[in-house]
Amino acid sequence: MKETCKKIIGITLISILLLSTNLSIAVTQSEINEQKNKQTEINNEINEAKEKQKEIEAKKSETMKQVENISSQIDGYESEIDDLDSQINDANAKIKESEERLAKNKEEYEKKQETFKQRLVAVYEAGETSYLDFLLSSSSLTDFISNYYLVSEVAEMDTQLLKNLEKQKTDIENTKKEIEESKEKLTTAKASKENVASQLKNAKSEKSSYVNQLSEEEKELEQEIQELKQANARIANEIRAAEKKYAEQLAALKNNSSSGGSTTPTGSGYLMRPVKGGSISANGYYSSGRFHGAIDYAVSSGTPVYAAADGVVMLTANLTTSYGTHVVIRHANGMQTYYAHGTRGSIIVSPGQMVKKGQQIMSSGNTGNSQGPHLHFEVRVSPYSYNGYATGYGQDSRVNPQAYM
Repeated sequence: MKETCKKIIGITLISILLLSTNLSIAVTQSEINEQKNKQTEINNEINEAKEKQKEIEAKKSETMKQVENISSQIDGYESEIDDLDSQINDANAKIKESEERLAKNKEEYEKKQETFKQRLVAVYEAGETSYLDFLLSSSSLTDFISNYYLVSEVAEMDTQLLKNLEKQKTDIENTKKEIEESKEKLTTAKASKENVASQLKNAKSEKSSYVNQLSEEEKELEQEIQELKQANARIANEIRAAEKKYAEQLAALKNNSSSGGSTTPTGSGYLMRPVKGGSISANGYYSSGRFHGAIDYAVSSGTPVYAAADGVVMLTANLTTSYGTHVVIRHANGMQTYYAHGTRGSIIVSPGQMVKKGQQIMSSGNTGNSQGPHLHFEVRVSPYSYNGYATGYGQDSRVNPQAYM
């Protein structure tokens, strides 16, 4: 009887183990199938987007293509001018710094030179009296040792004074050379800027003539693109200033991430969905096929918007066009997330503030260049460039948010 019970128990245990193993395999296979389906969906979306992109390219008039080409040239000239402006500012700053150092060195040199002259006059007025005479005039051994110490100190001071004068003179000559070199760089940069500015002016004039030939629909599209480019240029400048202003917060964010205080800064799962509920109305491309470069979540106005990952708020603003009411957050890996078209006055964070993943930052809305209530969620990586004529990811700094969610 005992043996029979043991067999029954053994068979039961084996059955349970086999059943749990089969269940585990079933779950794993189900997950694999789900991932395969997702991959298929993504591939289908990519292929569909590529087809739409081809259609758009085919529909574009030759004039519009000319406008795009010239606009790319203009972007290049403007970028070059920005670099030259930076060189000019650096050269001016170097000249100012060098001139201040030169004035200071000259003042110190003159003071030391005057001290040395006074020393020579004192030695001259003392006549033939030498250090040896001074030592021999000592009245006692103690007095001799004391005088010897004084003579040594004076000799050392004289030697050091001469060395300082020589060093000061060398510094003055080197600083003068630095100033001349900086002035040469400044002259070169200014001449280059004038040349590029002339090319920019010609390109803008040429573009204007082509824009006048566009259809009304293309003119509207061109105007929209220019508004977005101008807005992005302003945002980029403000973010650059914010990076310097909030350098300590960014350093702390990076340190927290490296010490385990933040989630993994790259790969799938880094970003969370910035809104709860709502469907995706645009992902990468508009329904027309035009490149969008972001995810649009169709949610009603007033829906809470959350930070997609830990970060530092770099910018908050309320525009009447473009992104409307928006927030830009910088993350530990250098990634930037944009949250746009929020309800005016709904932003509850401020620039320089450190936010946590899932923390509410504003409410969604319908401000700026928006055709209905939604959240525009955009992700950029360094160097954060924006190309209004981009036809897909990889043509500027915008990346697919879903790759990190």
